[in-house]
Amino acid sequence: MLPRFATLLAGLSLAGLAQAAATHYPLSVDNCGVPQTFAQPPARAVAIGQAGSEILYALDLGDRLVGTSLWFNNVLPEFKAQNDRIERLADNEPSFEAVLGKRPQLVVAQFEWAVGAQGVVATREQFAELDIPTYLLPSDCEGKDNLVGADGTRLQTFKVASLYKSISQLAEIFDVQERGAALNAALQGSLLHARQQLADKDLTHTSALFWFSSADLALDPYVAGRQGVADFMLQTLGVRNVVESSEEWPTVGWETLARANPTWLIVARMDRRRYPADDYRKKLEFLRSDPVTRNMDAVKQGRIIVLDADAMQAGIRLFRGLEVLSTAFASGKAPQP
Repeated sequence: MLPRFATLLAGLSLAGLAQAAATHYPLSVDNCGVPQTFAQPPARAVAIGQAGSEILYALDLGDRLVGTSLWFNNVLPEFKAQNDRIERLADNEPSFEAVLGKRPQLVVAQFEWAVGAQGVVATREQFAELDIPTYLLPSDCEGKDNLVGADGTRLQTFKVASLYKSISQLAEIFDVQERGAALNAALQGSLLHARQQLADKDLTHTSALFWFSSADLALDPYVAGRQGVADFMLQTLGVRNVVESSEEWPTVGWETLARANPTWLIVARMDRRRYPADDYRKKLEFLRSDPVTRNMDAVKQGRIIVLDADAMQAGIRLFRGLEVLSTAFASGKAPQP
């Protein structure tokens, strides 16, 4: 987390304490159209997805987490102490049995493809049959159809309010509303700072492309579509996404992308290794050697930003990502990876 962000969060915590009210149980929460009821704060939670895990860490709820899974990047340094005490059930999605083995009183899921109508871990109904509440981050269900496209299709533009909502609701479920209020205030301040860095910049003709990964470097890449989280980052900073699909992460051919010739290329850095292109160094090598991509202006002029993959998702790293992009766009220089 950026030092300025951490300082802002610490400074806001006392203000949050004075404003928040205690949770009254039983608490009923509408989550993605599925009501969930809590008789008391969950003492044992499992997170399926890095974003949910790090939100709980940011709320200082690591002592309630008994299992975590589905990580793209290593944990942020300030959360390492909390994370080290918690079992990693799987680097990617865990099995249903592994989750049940932790006897959770709550399962927090980052993606509906993991826990949803066609969940690869389980459906929400399967957990409900065992009286285990589930909480899906609203950013992955609101204004989105997860049955269309590999990673779902946005029917409406991603709204950052859905992320603030998830923080507020999780804070209410665990009865730590003051921490939720402070965290949201810090995130809002970070977003404002990222915008302010570009206040005097004309980015009317600036465009960008997010490259997440590729099933194989010889195949079309997974890139960020319109209306999703990554596109929100560009819109927030006044930069145009060259991809027009409404799918969250569609595959698009390099010939098409090269013709669009974006001003900036933003490639995901991952610590997971599901695909060869999860390694950002392989992405850079491909971009600089492929006969199509090596002639793109962003490649020739070194305008390639390496960004943590989870900063392209709806979690607290999104705001760190915004500041990295804002700084690069303001200076015209890509940071060292």
